[in-house]
Parts: sequence; structure tokens; C-alpha cells
Amino acid sequence: MHSSILELSRKKAIFDGMKQGMYFFICWLCVTPYLLAQSFDEELSVKKMVKDLEVFKDLRIKANSGIYKYRTKEEIDSTYRWAFDEIQKSKTFGDFFNIVCALTDFEGSLHNDTSLPKEVHNLIRKEEKGYFPFPIKLVEGKTVFNIAEKDIPVGAEIISINNRSLDEIIPNLYKYYTTDGLNITGKSIGINYHFSKYYRLHYGLEDSFEVKYREHKSNDVQQTIFESVGYIDYYKNVKNRYSKPFDKPNYAKHGELGENGNYGYKKLNDSTGLLTVNSFSIGGNGSAPEHLEYVEFLDRTFGKMKMDGIKNLVVDVRYNGGGTDPNDLVTYSYLTQRNFSENKQAWISFRKIPYLKLNADSNLPYFIKILGVGRYNKQFRKAFPKTQDGGYYQDDTSSDHKVRVPNKNAFTGQIYLLISPRIASAGSLFAAMVAGNPNTTVIGEETMGGYYGHNGHVPLSYKLPKSKIETSFSVVNLEQDVPEKANQIYERGIIPDHIVPQTYKDYLNQTDTQMNFVLELLKR
Repeated sequence: MHSSILELSRKKAIFDGMKQGMYFFICWLCVTPYLLAQSFDEELSVKKMVKDLEVFKDLRIKANSGIYKYRTKEEIDSTYRWAFDEIQKSKTFGDFFNIVCALTDFEGSLHNDTSLPKEVHNLIRKEEKGYFPFPIKLVEGKTVFNIAEKDIPVGAEIISINNRSLDEIIPNLYKYYTTDGLNITGKSIGINYHFSKYYRLHYGLEDSFEVKYREHKSNDVQQTIFESVGYIDYYKNVKNRYSKPFDKPNYAKHGELGENGNYGYKKLNDSTGLLTVNSFSIGGNGSAPEHLEYVEFLDRTFGKMKMDGIKNLVVDVRYNGGGTDPNDLVTYSYLTQRNFSENKQAWISFRKIPYLKLNADSNLPYFIKILGVGRYNKQFRKAFPKTQDGGYYQDDTSSDHKVRVPNKNAFTGQIYLLISPRIASAGSLFAAMVAGNPNTTVIGEETMGGYYGHNGHVPLSYKLPKSKIETSFSVVNLEQDVPEKANQIYERGIIPDHIVPQTYKDYLNQTDTQMNFVLELLKR
């Protein structure tokens, strides 16, 4: 009896020890990523940088069909020579991240993205100082102070920060926000919101900021000093930016615009209507309830327009960053008199997904990925069966080449299309097709999405082996079904017939410059 009690006590002690050991092991698993996380400013060996850059380059050449879409092979090779040379002068993780961002941006695809490892990003979010405190806004070619009730008047032009001119600073931040081709207007969407974060990534943390500025209608340059703030405090100020009532839709997440905030219609006068489509994220496919509700809205709206004798239609897609098929195509069927398809051609550059071990599209173990990738590769081969010019193309059986016809209630009057730098992906595909109509006048600013095509549809994500930096790109190279136009440049977004940015005066008054321009155009 006594020995049994001792044995039970011994087993209980062992069990309690095992539980305690397991507890500390679980805690170690939870804490270790943060203890071992690479800080943005910590040293990263040249050897690791070179290894990752070699993988990055090989990955892009093998899997990214858009690598030579806007750049020649000579230009791409030259840029990588620059990158390998730059590594030899680099010391930190941040130095390498900035090199990879520059390469990512240089290719020219808004679906390209390079991001920090989650652990590094979490460390940056916790930084409590070093950030420029206030939001800015790019207005009429100037960088202006975009918050009220501070030492600098709202709308004052910022001349320099810590003796760096804004003419130097802003272009250095372009690499963090990708756009199609050689477009730079779209980069303002990222810079206006994330200026301080981008500044920190490029220039590092700074304790204070000596700001030289010029008040509106003054030639006198004034100076003040701001103490730095933390990451979170900067974004609190961004949420209180002066321009928020006007530009909030640029940064709205799905559902933030309220019920039916994605689209709407209203009559402006007896002969003019306004159709607004802020997003094509309206259901995931053609059978989704949200999509079917949207189609019903379109049919009801365009039927009523026909009955009302609407002769002019303003189509406002300035906040449309894209979404899913077939919302864009169905909408266009109500705005055209021609037969059309989604694209003229589409192709990819591989038969099998390369670098499967580095693929970051799921957290599944490698051996499970192998089991599933065969089916995925088979789907690629089925969707892109035709070999041509070293690529793999869709053939005539693809639904992307399906010939679509105008809807019976399609609008036949004059269309005034409002566009902006925010328009991307499916939004720019739609806007490009409408812009190609002979009865369309385009007003606003160049879009970040291309007129003639883009890379889209299927994204692949990878994690570089040494730095764990994540990079992603869309693999399908698309040529959109749009006509050639004299004012549309291949490497650029959709160019308006009337280039109308928001004026400085209208920025201060929170007034819609472009809508007012259209209304004046209609009066004339």
C-alpha cells in the first residue's frame, strides 16, 4: 500500500514536470518568433542578401509573365546589376528590403507587392517614436500639410523636412506603392495615406523634424520643429486628416461605404443621370446573391433611363479599385453598342509552379503542397493550352474570349466617364473599355491601371529563404479588348480627354472639382 502511494506520487511528480515542461515549451513557441524576429534596422549579411536576390530574380523570370511587359530584357538585366552592386554597399535588413521594393516597382504592375515579414511588421507597429507626426497631401504638384489645428496652417506647402526637399523625398517613396507601367499619379494614393511610414522605411527613424514651409499666397519661407511620434500615433492623425470627408472612399474597406455603397444611380436633371460604381467586389462569382442583386439593379436602372429619355450619363468610377468578374463585364454590356470579350489574349510563362518550397500562398507543409500542386498545374495547362512565343496562351475555348453582346437596355446617349488615380485592376479594365467607346468623354486624372492591359487574375506569393521578405505578383498577362486611341500611351494608365485634378482652392473647400467640371460641360 505504502509503496503504491509512493509510486503514484512519483508518477504524479513526473506528470507535473511534463506539464510544466510542456507549458514552457508552448510559451517558448509563442515568444520565439518575436525574440528571433529580424528588426528592420538590424544587420543582414551580404551573403544572405545575395542568396535571396538570386532567388528573387530567378523566380520573376520563371513565373512572372509581366517582367518584360513594360521593360526590355536589357533594362531588367541592368537593374539587377545595379541591385547586386547595391548589396555590396548595404548592411541592414532595411537596406535589402528597399532594394527588393525598387525591383518590384520597376517591373510596372499594380498587382506586384513586396511586404515585410509579419514579425518585422509587428515590431515596426510597436515603434513609439521616430515618425513624422502629420499626414500630407499631394495637391496641384505640391505637398501640403493635411491636418487642421496644428502649428502649420492646413494647406501650407511643405518645402523641406530635415533639409531634404520634397522634390527629393516624394520620388524616393514611389517604390512602396506599385502601379501599372510607368504611371506615377496612382502612387499618390499610397503616399497621401502612408507618408510617414514610407519616410521611415526609406530614411530611418528620426527624433525630430525640422520643417520649412510656405503658407498659401505667401512667398515667405517659415520654419518649425516637430518632435517625432510613434507608428500608431501617426495613423491616429491620418484618421483625422483634413481631406477625409472628400477622399475617404479611396481607403474604404469592403462594407465601409454602407449599404449599397458600392453602387447607385440618381437623376441629375431631366436629361442627365449619374451612375456611381465604387467597387466591383460585389459577390465572388456570377451566381453570388450580391452579384444577382447588382444585375437586377442595372437592369432596373437602365430600363428606367430609357423610359425617362436620359440623353447624358455621368459614370463615376473614381474610387473603383477593382473586384471580381463578371461585375465589370456585365456593367459594360449596358454601356456599349459593340460585341466584346474580356480580353484579346492572355498568357502565362510556366507549365509548373516554380519554387514550391518557398510558396507562401498557404501554411500547409511542403509535402501536402506537393499533393495539391499537381491538380493546380493541371488546371493551368487546361486554361492555357496553346504554346506560342515561349509562353502558354488561352485558346478560343476560354470564357475570357467569350463574345458578349450589348444588353437590350444598353445606353445609347453621351457618356461622361469620371476617372482618378485610384482606379485599378477590374476597375481599370472596365474604365478602359468605356473610354474606348466613340460616345464617351473622359474627365479626371490618369488611372493607376493600364489602358491596353495588365497582369492579373492569379496571384502567387513567395517568401524569400533568408530574409523571409514576402513578394507576390499576378501571373496572367492580359491584353484588354480596347481600341487603339491617339491619346492612350502603352506604358500608362487611362489618359483623360480633359485632365482635371482637384484644385488647391477646392481642396480647402472640400469641393468636387471634377464633378463641377462635368456639370459645366453639360451646360455648355
